[in-house]
Amino acid sequence: MRVDLLVRILPFALIYGVAYELETHRSALGLSVGRLGAQLVFGAVGAPLMFAAAVWVQLWLTRRRGALSVPANSRDAWFQAGFYVVNGPVEEAFFRGLLQGGLGVLWGAPAGFAIATVTYVLYHRLGRWTWPDTFATTLVGVPLGLAFWLLPGPPSLLGVSIAHIAATCGFLGPGPYLLKKLRLL
Repeated sequence: MRVDLLVRILPFALIYGVAYELETHRSALGLSVGRLGAQLVFGAVGAPLMFAAAVWVQLWLTRRRGALSVPANSRDAWFQAGFYVVNGPVEEAFFRGLLQGGLGVLWGAPAGFAIATVTYVLYHRLGRWTWPDTFATTLVGVPLGLAFWLLPGPPSLLGVSIAHIAATCGFLGPGPYLLKKLRLL
């Protein structure tokens, strides 16, 4: 995770921060609470749905591939969940805020959505994910991209970040640990 912080998280945060400072259409980048009620409802409804869906997809993929990395114990699963609390919002800032919001200002919301979503999905392949795992991120990228675009009020990273954290926890770390504890693997 240390390498992940240095190679992905820190550069994404720095790029977003620089772009935010240079951008004249800052509101498009989502660094606001938006319409707070709508963001919190989306996060509260989306988080358990995304977690459950991610666990189910991980179970399905694991049964097809025959292997899965599972945290050694609950402490490790919680540690990984803590990392995803940092990772999720930073990825959302980069892919939803900077790419989708920024390109949406330049080329229109549909183009920003499409480019950011495809980039988000293919980005996971750089982490040596298998193609099925990479394509599974579409199940996160599409609904979160649509939510960033379509939720009422100004664009916000709040709701999509909450749902992203839950989806990642379902697919990696805590989700696989839960599958192991329930003896579903």
